[in-house]
Amino acid sequence: MAQYVIVGGTKGIGLALSLKLAEQNQVLVLSRQRDELPEHANIQFETFDALQNDIPTLPSVIDGLVYCPGSINLMPFHRIKPEQFIEELNLNLIGAIKVIQAALSGLKQAKGAVVLFSTVAVQTGMPFHASISAAKGAVEGLTRSLAAEYAANGIRFNAIAPSLTQTALAEKLLSSEDKQAAASKRHPIGRYGQPNDVASLAELLLSENGSWITGQIFHVDGGMSSIKLL
Repeated sequence: MAQYVIVGGTKGIGLALSLKLAEQNQVLVLSRQRDELPEHANIQFETFDALQNDIPTLPSVIDGLVYCPGSINLMPFHRIKPEQFIEELNLNLIGAIKVIQAALSGLKQAKGAVVLFSTVAVQTGMPFHASISAAKGAVEGLTRSLAAEYAANGIRFNAIAPSLTQTALAEKLLSSEDKQAAASKRHPIGRYGQPNDVASLAELLLSENGSWITGQIFHVDGGMSSIKLL
């Protein structure tokens, strides 16, 4: 069995991915709370906060690492305090850096893969997204840089940039039928995302079927970033 480590794999996209991978692999899930993660013979859970705790002991061989933590804090730019930008960077970028550095030895042993998460709002400018776009833009830069630096070690780095997806983070944005209808209308494909839409691509990028893919930012966004219906 392959061994995967998922940070933030207890709800939303991370949960969907944890359950997919656990069908045939061993999965170590690190998260603040167990949330919706069920008991499973192939899943080991440990309480972990990337910003508060030391990195726990990781497997000596890591076939894939996924860092899922993120945020949706939308507000006008003039109201965002500098420390709020720092909080976003700490959660989205610095937390990922800490985990990747701790996992490098195991990833080298397996010539493994890393999947990070960005947002459609990095490529497609959106109002009120300044803090999250800045943080996730840094994640995209990190992805490409590490893909280049560790290509000789056989480690692949990719990121997925979803649009609005039905998760706990997006609960306020999808809290009524009117909001859901408006969100669907904004996407050319006619609906907002579901966790499995994103988790399915992450599973591919971690697998042997994705072994020739590295340094890429994939937009799983119902066409929002690339097409416009006339």
